[in-house]
Amino acid sequence: MSRALLKLAAVAIAGSLSFSAFAQSSAPTGSGPNPFSDCGIGAALFPDTAWAAVTSNVIWDVGTTAVTSATMSPQTCSAQKVKTALFIRDTYEQLAEDVARGEGKHLVTALEMFQCGENQHGAAIGQIRADMGKAVAAPGYSEQQHLEHAGQLYNIIEKAASRSCSA
Repeated sequence: MSRALLKLAAVAIAGSLSFSAFAQSSAPTGSGPNPFSDCGIGAALFPDTAWAAVTSNVIWDVGTTAVTSATMSPQTCSAQKVKTALFIRDTYEQLAEDVARGEGKHLVTALEMFQCGENQHGAAIGQIRADMGKAVAAPGYSEQQHLEHAGQLYNIIEKAASRSCSA
């Protein structure tokens, strides 16, 4: 690794860490996610192997993305949330078809990834179908990119699962 790249990485990490000092949180210091093992691409690829997650994050972009996500939005550092988001992104077309039909293996998998039990699927699917219908009918939907569609669907499924599948 070149000296210039090391300096750039040090400045990026220091800047991210100094910004986090200004963030207010009600949680005790040190209770947040470890940016190198719990966040970023490393956490998504290696959720159960901390050393591999750290190595991946450092190799990927010297850990800058992981540190930034831990600082700016620690709630997104769950490896399971990252896996779920990647699943929705990668299977969006099939998942959207399942939502339209109200059934299907991709839809069931997504609900299970949000910890939604089988006996709660019906209510969640009803909510997902209603919210997805509104999203698709909204002005500008057809001009959005694939990632925006997947992000909307993630939020729709997460919202329905939190309402219908908790408890």
